[in-house]
Amino acid sequence: MTSTKINDRTAAARHEARLLWTGNRGLYALLQAARQVGPIARVPRLGWVVTDPVLARRVLNDHAAFGMAGEGGVGHLWSQLFGPEMAQFFGGARHAEVRTRARDLFTEDSARALVERSQGAHYRAMARRLAAGGTVDVADATRVLAGRLVADLLGLPGEGRTDDSYRAVFAAGERLAGLAMGTTASTHLPAEVIGEARTIVADITVGVDEAYRTAGPDTILGRCREMGLGLPLTRGLATLLAIAGTETGASGTSRTVALLHDTGQQGLLRADPSLMENAVREGLRVATPAPVIGRHVARDVAVGGRDLRAGDRVLLLTYLADNGAGPFDVRRDYVPETRQLWFGAGRHLCLGAAVARTQVTRMLETLSSDGPYRVVSRRAARRVLVPTYASLRVRRDER
Repeated sequence: MTSTKINDRTAAARHEARLLWTGNRGLYALLQAARQVGPIARVPRLGWVVTDPVLARRVLNDHAAFGMAGEGGVGHLWSQLFGPEMAQFFGGARHAEVRTRARDLFTEDSARALVERSQGAHYRAMARRLAAGGTVDVADATRVLAGRLVADLLGLPGEGRTDDSYRAVFAAGERLAGLAMGTTASTHLPAEVIGEARTIVADITVGVDEAYRTAGPDTILGRCREMGLGLPLTRGLATLLAIAGTETGASGTSRTVALLHDTGQQGLLRADPSLMENAVREGLRVATPAPVIGRHVARDVAVGGRDLRAGDRVLLLTYLADNGAGPFDVRRDYVPETRQLWFGAGRHLCLGAAVARTQVTRMLETLSSDGPYRVVSRRAARRVLVPTYASLRVRRDER
């Protein structure tokens, strides 16, 4: 390996480490410490920590032994905000029904149509700006674009909504997600935090009540109404989608843009456009926007030769599990051990996986359409649950 390639990979790793450190120092410390503990280990105050991708998938696929609604599971956080109906939803038949009824909205073809409808004009404007020698803040663009996409998918009216309104919703989502930053040791939220969270939820879900009554059948809110889901549960699902579809999507997109630049691999992609699928997969693998997934142990079970007891907590460190395959490389083939673990696994596998891949693809195509791009400045986001860039400014590389 040449010294240039080594330096490029070192630079990319350094920028990623800075994102983790700046965004969430507790998460950064946990990931650093967990590199030394092996595939699965019990950590005082935290519970079981899993760093192996095969074991992580085993946990995510065993819905009888591991749940989301008990202490330690991500669903436990949501049930405290939206009540016991939300807790029952995460592990019940209605969850499967919603996924089944909404699946056609998330196919590859539907994803392409959704991204074009909600974001296409913005990508074309971005390409024109770059071609004219201008600068684009990719991080800011991803926040606006993600907001527009989720509003379209939910069925929220877009008339009169400005880019600033989508930035405001994204910022509210970051504040809400940030309230969970201290839940690594316990997912129980203090009463004052729940109160603050509900105030933020009210900001995020402005327009949901009206859209629930009027949204068409080709939207999430319309499907919820047709299924007879009550407005409170629908409001909770809308909040969950708003965060899952914006925070992680924006992070994965901007970080993939940075990784492709920092590793010096734009030339490989431009020389062989068929590598685009690899580039997108690699960006999401290395970034892993959901770096930790929590589960509650519902019954005694053995995993990786260790005995886990009912009531225990499990932290799946997906960031380490995914990055064990090596650094970002657009020439890397599909890695069966990870199998897109960054989207989760089992019945809670991210329904919007095709949408996320389409968004990243469209951004890379836009930035590379008329020549390579270069990052002219960047700034990591501070105190956020999902590590990301607050600013990532790029322009056409004229060198």
